[in-house]
Amino acid sequence: MLQLNNITREWTLFLDRDGVINHEKNNDYILHKDEFHFYDGVIEALATLRPLFRYILIATNQKGVGKGVMRLEDLQDIHHHMITEIEKAGGSIDKIYFCSDLSDDSPNRKPNPGMAFQAQKDFSDIDLSKSIMIGNRPSDMKFGRNAGMHTVFVATTHPEVPFPHPDIDLRFESLPAFAAAMQQLSHLQ
Repeated sequence: MLQLNNITREWTLFLDRDGVINHEKNNDYILHKDEFHFYDGVIEALATLRPLFRYILIATNQKGVGKGVMRLEDLQDIHHHMITEIEKAGGSIDKIYFCSDLSDDSPNRKPNPGMAFQAQKDFSDIDLSKSIMIGNRPSDMKFGRNAGMHTVFVATTHPEVPFPHPDIDLRFESLPAFAAAMQQLSHLQ
């Protein structure tokens, strides 16, 4: 079970995108940057979390690209906009991993752990046992478990998910609430 006091600056933070960083569209995709809206406090939370983790990475399923309802350039435009706003506030994201595959058995499509293994290839000092996956869906929690990570559930879009739950170590109302809890840890100051 994850204890916040055990986290050190050598840890890695994986984040889902839609429903964690920005508002989800109900049963639809964020198709362009004009539809991308940060949750209140998320940009500041990411700036707070930046010095507390070695790496901050995003792992997001993006079936809209695979289905052809949006272009890869649109996704890149959304991510460029997101990174620019995060960096303006003093935060940063080390890399964004996305899976546009349509098949649920794709090794890279969450809950399968492929994006975590891609990150390990890119950053050889990532220890998945010292990593946290933050997400708003059970599939994010299963992705974390399948990769050997700790998990934090944020109840932004699916507050009905039961807790305690075998795939969930900790639960917070939002990413800013998690950041506030992390900020209280004296050993990280």
